[in-house]
Amino acid sequence: MTAKVALIAGAKGHVGSQLAGLLAQKADWRVVTLGRSAGGRGHVSADLLTDDLDSALSSVPQITHLFYCVRAPHNESGKENVAGNLLMLQRVVEAAERTNALAHIHIVEGGKWYGAHLGPYKTPAREDDERHAGENFYHAQEDWLRAHQPRANWSWSASRPSFVCAVTPGQGRNMISTLGAYAAICKETGQPLHYPGSEQSFRSLTEITNGGLLARAIHHIVCESAARNQAFNVTNGDWFCWSDIWADIAALFEVPAGDAKPFRLADWSADKDAVWASIVARHRLEQTSLSQVANWPFADFFIGQDYDVASDVNKLRSIGFDEAADSKASILSMIGEYRKLRLLP
Repeated sequence: MTAKVALIAGAKGHVGSQLAGLLAQKADWRVVTLGRSAGGRGHVSADLLTDDLDSALSSVPQITHLFYCVRAPHNESGKENVAGNLLMLQRVVEAAERTNALAHIHIVEGGKWYGAHLGPYKTPAREDDERHAGENFYHAQEDWLRAHQPRANWSWSASRPSFVCAVTPGQGRNMISTLGAYAAICKETGQPLHYPGSEQSFRSLTEITNGGLLARAIHHIVCESAARNQAFNVTNGDWFCWSDIWADIAALFEVPAGDAKPFRLADWSADKDAVWASIVARHRLEQTSLSQVANWPFADFFIGQDYDVASDVNKLRSIGFDEAADSKASILSMIGEYRKLRLLP
């Protein structure tokens, strides 16, 4: 059996790490990861915007599949760097093409494709919905792939997850560990676990995508001929309101569940580093800074969505991927996994 060679750009994040772990378990795949961070065997360390990628990939066997799971540096303002994100993708694709075996490119997009970061939008979002006005780096990247593909020997596909949730130690931009850190600090300081958003946000529909489910969906998409040159929404398949789960999160940390009380966690957290250090010491947790487990501007972003965030996954079902997950149970379970790793009390 000839092994497929996967180059995963952005393998240290929630998506790439789950995908690398999945493919590494399969006998017909060889995994090579690519990114700025240092790594061990099978990892190529390179800056995708500035380094010579041909040189960086010179020792990599012919790449058959590129999984692009990376974004240019960004803040939580919503809009992201269109030119920088497009250039990064182009440089990686062109370097992978020059290994002369590239058969497929998969790019991970997201709910921002539909304008979920800009305000209320048509829900449940479908892959063929009309694009929102203004620039969007996901649009620019997919347009470039569509234009480039007819002259190439590869096909492409795209996944559009919602908020990706996974147990990824060291990644502070993580819904699960951020909520856990917030609850732990409320417990430590004797405060109720107020929902730091509006009543409308508290009761609006939202959704998540489990990292493992997303990895399995991506593998299915790239192996399914009927999925070529198309994009697919990938979520857990259910919707929930924060009001449905907030008391359960509070109960896990033995703290009273508070009310919807709008405030910015980025401001609230300004003096909480010492509190977190005390929590780490008293509960004998792994030595981590608060920034390694929580990203407060990110929390302000997803808590601040006072409108429905919902995707339609029927197109994914039509190509034979039927896996779904209970989002409420998943959130509570992942908090438990962070506790087992001694990253949350």
